[in-house]
Amino acid sequence: MPTPGQKTEVTMEIKIKSLKFNADEKLVAFVEKKTARIEKFFDDAVKEAEVTLENLKEGKKAKIQVHIPGDDLIIERTADTFENAITGCVDAMKEKLTRVKEKIQAK
Repeated sequence: MPTPGQKTEVTMEIKIKSLKFNADEKLVAFVEKKTARIEKFFDDAVKEAEVTLENLKEGKKAKIQVHIPGDDLIIERTADTFENAITGCVDAMKEKLTRVKEKIQAK
């Protein structure tokens, strides 16, 4: 049992799907590392995130779907690389989670 002031380690489950290609270990590790950062923006209420990667003619598409109590939040980005698409998704999701959290606290 944690002592007062000690943060418990809650790990969010991250599911990664790659469409039309096989993601290598380096890409999977990058996605997991970046996506895990969003967990701390909603008081550990984020328990699961689904990341979908798709190789399109117009670029690399990433979609992050986060399950929070009572809602699912979805962010999609297309970029020249999967890394840039994931970074854009994570940054946008952090902002969205912060807005949702503020709206809940204002009630």
